[in-house]
Amino acid sequence: MGTILPAIVLLCLLMGLLGYYFVSLIPASTVPSMPLDKARALFKLRREWLEADFVNLASNFGKPRGLAWKDCDFGSNVEYARDPESGELCAFVEVTISFEAIEGEGMEDVEAVGNLRAATAVFHLNDDAWMTKGRAIFNLNPLQAIEHYNLQLETVE
Repeated sequence: MGTILPAIVLLCLLMGLLGYYFVSLIPASTVPSMPLDKARALFKLRREWLEADFVNLASNFGKPRGLAWKDCDFGSNVEYARDPESGELCAFVEVTISFEAIEGEGMEDVEAVGNLRAATAVFHLNDDAWMTKGRAIFNLNPLQAIEHYNLQLETVE
């Protein structure tokens, strides 16, 4: 009986450590942090600031090379998609971007510089706050962008 009690304690300790190890393997973001309707309402509430963040970040990337962001008009429609593995919710907004040539960068004589460019602005729900990294997906509208990444995203209604 004297050796059984330490063996039971050791077994319980090992099982606890093993359980902790397996639980730590589950990504924390596999469960959405907030209901979809609340996330949509929060996006609508914060949209003006998110758009300003997007333009600030995207225009400072230096892409396309030799061009500066002149203007960015946001469409009214928002499409939402979720990463089925992580549960991360994304918002996609149609944008129209205009550029101007940066002097001395070799684009001043290119006629197409003044053409408007269609793109999709990407936003992510990070915990309980929407954010952007300034990512623009050019030449695709929001639904096309989601479809393009269909292996990584699924549309949510």
